[in-house]
Formats: sequence, C-alpha cells, structure tokens
Amino acid sequence: MPDRVVDYLVRTVADRGITQIFGVDGANIEDLYDAVFDAGGTPAGIVAKHEFSAATMADGYARSTGGMGVVAATSGGGAMNLVAGLAESFTSRVPVLALIGQPPTTLEGLGAFQDSSGSAESIDAAALFATVSRYCARVTDPAELPAQLDAAIAAAHSGGPAVLLIPKDVQQQSMPDSLHARQAVTVVAPSDGTPLDRASPHAIATELAAARRTGKVVIIAGDQVARDDARDELAELVAALDAAIGLAPDAKDVYSNTGAGYCGVAGSMGHAELVEALSAASACLLVGTRLPVTARAGLEAALAELPVLSIGAHAPYLAATHATSTDLAVAIATLLADIGVGPASSARSTDLTPMAVPAAAGPGLRYRAVVEAIQRALPDGADIFADAGNTGASVVHYLRVPERGRFTVALGMGGMGYAFGAGIGSAFARRAAPDGPHRTIVIAGDGSFFMHGMEMHTAIEHDLPITFVVFNNNAHAMCVTREQLYYRDRYSFNRFQTSHLGAGIAAMFPGLPARTVSDASRLSGALDLSFAATGPSFLEILCDPDEVPPFLPFLSALESSRSTP
Repeated sequence: MPDRVVDYLVRTVADRGITQIFGVDGANIEDLYDAVFDAGGTPAGIVAKHEFSAATMADGYARSTGGMGVVAATSGGGAMNLVAGLAESFTSRVPVLALIGQPPTTLEGLGAFQDSSGSAESIDAAALFATVSRYCARVTDPAELPAQLDAAIAAAHSGGPAVLLIPKDVQQQSMPDSLHARQAVTVVAPSDGTPLDRASPHAIATELAAARRTGKVVIIAGDQVARDDARDELAELVAALDAAIGLAPDAKDVYSNTGAGYCGVAGSMGHAELVEALSAASACLLVGTRLPVTARAGLEAALAELPVLSIGAHAPYLAATHATSTDLAVAIATLLADIGVGPASSARSTDLTPMAVPAAAGPGLRYRAVVEAIQRALPDGADIFADAGNTGASVVHYLRVPERGRFTVALGMGGMGYAFGAGIGSAFARRAAPDGPHRTIVIAGDGSFFMHGMEMHTAIEHDLPITFVVFNNNAHAMCVTREQLYYRDRYSFNRFQTSHLGAGIAAMFPGLPARTVSDASRLSGALDLSFAATGPSFLEILCDPDEVPPFLPFLSALESSRSTP
C-alpha cells in the first residue's frame, strides 16, 4: 500500500520519540487513527473524552518530557474544542503539535458539514488557530507536507502550539515517491515589543558579580528552567552567587523547595520571606520568567528599588536588562564560567511564613490543614498538577514539591479542568521515567471536576498511577469569595446543589478506590490509602465555600475594607 499522508505524519511523530498521540476520533481525522493502527501502536493512539482534555494531555506530556506533545482532532466542534487547551499552551509556551482534520477540499465552500475553510462565509479555521499558535498552515498538497511539518515542529519547539489543518482527501493521498521537493518555510517568532536594555550573558554576569560584591542577589526563576532542563545549572548558580531564590507559581519544581536560600513562591500566592529578601538585596535576577502579574504582585515596590537583570526566551514585563536565551542550561553555564565558583553557601532554607487568612467557621476541612496533610503523605517523586481557583492558590502557597517531583499549574489561561488532562498526559510520559515510576497527584476543586473531571475515565482505561484529589465545597468558591469581597455579598450565583462525588465515583467505577473525607481525623489514613493504590484512585475532601484562600488580592481587599470608615 503506498505511503499515505497520514502514514508519513505518524512515522514522523514516532521517529521523534513521541510515544502517544492524544485526541478524539471523528470522521475527518479517522484516517490518522488508521495509520496509528497500521504502525503497530507506536505511537499509541490515546482517545480522550473531550478535545480540551486531549490538548491538555499533550501539554502535560510536553511539560514532563521537555519535548513536544501531539494532539489530533476532527473538524467542526472537535476542532473548536481544542482552542482553549491550545491557548494555555500558547501563553505558557509549551510545544504542542495539533493535527486537525478538515472536510474534503472538493466540498469547501459548497455546504460541507463542518466546513471551516473560510469560503462561502464559513468559519476560517486557519485564521482562528493562527491566534493561538506559533505556526498554522492548511495542507493541500502532499509534496508540500514535509516542509510544512518541519516548520510546524520547529515553531512548536520555539515555544507554543503549531497547527496543521489537513482535509480528509489530502490525508488519504499518497506521498510522492521523492520527497526532494521541499520548500523552505520561514518561521518568524513574534516580537514581544517590551522596551528594555539588551545585553549578552557576559554583561549579565558582570552585573551579577558587581552586585554580589555589594550585597545579596535574589533570583526569581520561572518555568523556562523546566522546559530547558536547566534545574542543575540553576542550583549551581544559586550556590555560586550565595543567592536567595524565589520561584514563580508555575515553577515550583525548578529548585529544591528545601534547598539553600529558598524563599518560597513569588507573587499573588507568595511568601513574605521573598519580599524581605528583595527589600535587602543589591540586585534581582530573573531566570526564565517574564514575571507576569501573578508572579510579581506584592513585589513591585521592592523591585522598583533594584537593578533587575533577566535571562530567558523573552523579555520580562517590567523594565530590566535582558539577555535573550532559548537554552537556559547553556546560558547559565556561561554565567557560571564568568562568575566562577563562590564560597560554600551560608543561606539555609527556613520554614516559610504562611499568609494570615481569616479564620473560617463553616463546615468541612481547612485548605491549609488539607494541603499540609497531603504534603506529609506524598510519595517520593510525586508529580503535582494543581487546578484553578481557591484550591490551586492553596496548593501553590502551602505545598512543597517533593524531590524528583514535578509541579504544574495552568496560569497561562487559568482554564478550569486543565489539571485532569495534563496530569494524565504527564502520567503517560512519566510511567517509564528513567529514575523510576512517579505517582501523579491531580488536585482540583469540584467546579473544575464538573467541567473535565470525567476525563479520569481515560486514566482508568489505561490503569495510570494517578490520584485525583477533589476539594468539594459545592461552589465555584473563588467566585463566591469575589462576590463577598467586591460585590457586597448581596447574592451568589456560584453556590451549587450538594453533590456526593466520592459515592458517585465509587458507584460509577466499581473497583476504583474512591473515598470521601469530611473530618480531619480520617484525612491522613484516606490519603495514605489513596496514594498507595497501584492504579487510579479518587479522594473527595469536603471544604468550606466561604473560606478565604491564601491569595494576596483577596487579603489586601479585606485589609482595605477594615481600614475604610
């Protein structure tokens, strides 16, 4: 049988060491699944329950491997469902390749079902996906596919999704016997437009050495450290500078949370120790972070008084002297060569001071008590995927990431339900990790569960080592808090009818370890049993919808209301 376009796509994915293609089948992508079958299951075709979750699986897979994730979807609603997931990958600069089926070219503009060619007033999929991708192309000629695929993969590795829109009849066509007719395709990275002083790593090193002679350097590291696999180099840099270090909320796994100089998390879910370190510093170095609002809230005043240096793929959002680097391992090695090895570090990690939150009087367990119990029970090397809302804020603030573990929270778009798919994608990637198996812990609220929690069915199908921990307060609790703080607590659109998730999941999936905890005395035992499962498990923890989480904007609003006559 001649090599089809879909066979070429699948083989290229396999040749790059990618072990899974995540997606949802459908009429205009089914030929790709036929090619996956013909390839013998390498890569494996993993069918999700919703395209958003398939996209987040590819995202989680990419974050945990440091490589690229692949997602496939059919046309129409299937394609549209990808947009939110790809938007998260775009904003967080995660490499994902999206292969999206389209109706046959012969029917474009002629009333084809799910037509998105842009013809005859149909939706223009190329224009739509161009806004959430680094590269988007419609494949119309098999001879052009090699160049388009090369360009798409290169664009994805530059940081973000790449999209190929492939009509069904093109998928079925044979590839040319000769692939020499490649056309050069130029991928132009968009400019971030941030005004700043450009510098080289050598110039940054000179500034750091000068700052080190006059005082303390504080490093704030971001998630590019994880993408570039530069954790070891970052640790060496901290030691060489005898620096204090804080981590962006989505980068809690890039430096040991008990390591020398660790001052906790930066920004709206951050710690006082980092603010204190910056207030006494001689300079601040940003490594692999643009320092968005979530990572700089509460730090602006201290940063305004300091020289801010930066090294990373993109310039930060605040004024800084910046050196561009798409490989932080190499860039940090350059800094280290210039700076030299410093004295043994005198800075030691200390217990972090939690934010002072108002006492809660409602039913259920308290966020801090639950997260600290999770901390004590976590298996060695556990990977943590935290979802949006009050639950996510509590996990970011209170939890220390285990050694060898990964931590991910979706702060690009903050889409609820992201953690379910991303945790599953990561679990596929980490199941055969060279340093041994890793249990994945997905921590989400009931609002996120109702959006995409049924994706756990995929984890059950593949017997993945995942524990789903759902904080159930029968509400969109962060929205409840906002109603109380900003809208005079006159109403609530965000409280739900009571649900019994643990009992429901246990009934739906017989044999799945599923439990509910409503009092603190049973929490530790339930966590131990849930984490000890070999496959999936589910734990519902009942919480108070009126508890205020450790989130600086909320606490500042409360303080302001107390001081207002």
